Amino acid sequence: MANIDYKKNCNELLGLLVPKQREVIERRFGLKTGKRETLEAIGKSYHICRERVRQVEKAAMAKMKKKIGGYKDVSQFFSRYLKNFGGVREENVLLEETGGAEFRTHANFLLVLAGEFIHFAENDNYKSFWAADSVSAENAKDFVLAAADFLKEKRELASARELASLSGIKKGIAESYLGISSQVQKNKDGLYGLREWPEVNPKGIKDKIYLLFKKSRDPLHFTEVAKKINGSLVQTVHNELIRDKRFVLVGRGLYALKEWGYVEGDVKAVILDIFNSENRPLTRNEILEKVLKQRHIKENTVLMNLSNRKYFARDDQGRYLRADVREA
Repeated sequence: MANIDYKKNCNELLGLLVPKQREVIERRFGLKTGKRETLEAIGKSYHICRERVRQVEKAAMAKMKKKIGGYKDVSQFFSRYLKNFGGVREENVLLEETGGAEFRTHANFLLVLAGEFIHFAENDNYKSFWAADSVSAENAKDFVLAAADFLKEKRELASARELASLSGIKKGIAESYLGISSQVQKNKDGLYGLREWPEVNPKGIKDKIYLLFKKSRDPLHFTEVAKKINGSLVQTVHNELIRDKRFVLVGRGLYALKEWGYVEGDVKAVILDIFNSENRPLTRNEILEKVLKQRHIKENTVLMNLSNRKYFARDDQGRYLRADVREA
């Protein structure tokens, strides 16, 4: 909550106005109801056009701005507040922290009236925010762009402290800068990523499944996945695991993330991939060790696949190799 007297300051400034001007300002900033009204809505109640309301508002603001310079405690309060956050703060957070539920509209009114602080409207890349000056705003935007580039390259979530180290700034300032970004967002665990990432904004059951695997870091049975996701059906979960290319079947009903290094396909495809990677004959034990890292199956299943002479052969030392390599 604030340590300035909002009621006293606002009432004194509004006291400079004639009744009609005061009512227009109170309605435009929501000082009585907490809800701002449009020029058109106010105009209809007065049976005048929106342009006339705008003129009344402009005249009233000009009259109060002549006196706002005498309220040094107001500008000093907001200056100190913004300085604590690197000179930039997302609008909703700022109004909540300085005005609370009761005086957030009053805080906005005084910020606008002070005239020394810069307001940035919401766009595709940034939320609405206030800045102490243009330099602070540019510093914040530069940091957000650097953080986004870092995350794109890393392809993993990052903490505020890790992102702060990119520019050598304090963690709290980094969090304030990131708070104005629409592209870089914080997830429920307090880590930052790009807004389209499922770890940040999960969409539907398939992303919930993906996040569960990311947290588990181990293969999971589809029935276990269904149990851990409230309201999900076993068959729905199983169907998503089958369809989604991010998952690989690694055992009977057991799935893992492809990004963990698992190879798609049956056991034969796994063995062939191992030969392609090693590019040399392999012993029985070498093959077993490598396949069993990829699949949760019995050793005998691997040996049965190796016995398929259409795909695999053995050299004079008893090592295995691809049949087509031996024929070559």
